[in-house]
Amino acid sequence: MQRINRRLERTGTLWEGRFRSCLVASDNYVLACYRYIELNPVRAGMVTHPEKYRWSSYSANASDLDDRHLSAHPAYQALASDSVERRRAYRVLCEQAPPASDLEDIRKATRIGCTVGKPRRRRGRPFLLDEKNGVCPHLS
Repeated sequence: MQRINRRLERTGTLWEGRFRSCLVASDNYVLACYRYIELNPVRAGMVTHPEKYRWSSYSANASDLDDRHLSAHPAYQALASDSVERRRAYRVLCEQAPPASDLEDIRKATRIGCTVGKPRRRRGRPFLLDEKNGVCPHLS
């Protein structure tokens, strides 16, 4: 390990640093996360197409390669009723990256560990209720 670290000019274990993740609250964001992950090697310039990255699940989701280690999310299964059409629909879906706003939401949720696809609670002091009417005057 020390030789590898010296050669790569790094320190510590391979998985050094904080593990980052987020919960995904909606089916729309599940498919955006699928595409975000599987298109990362393309965005990074490592490959020209996601199927060329050998560590990706793209081949299992978009072609007839079965991977017993993967279980499809219901949102992926809902793309079509049969596997041939589902894989075709997924290929078409992956021809376009998720919208920039979805990518930013995924990155932010992963960075701070919150749920993506669900509105966050407003931060700061809560509004005071109008005691007479029992409503918040700022929301009426």
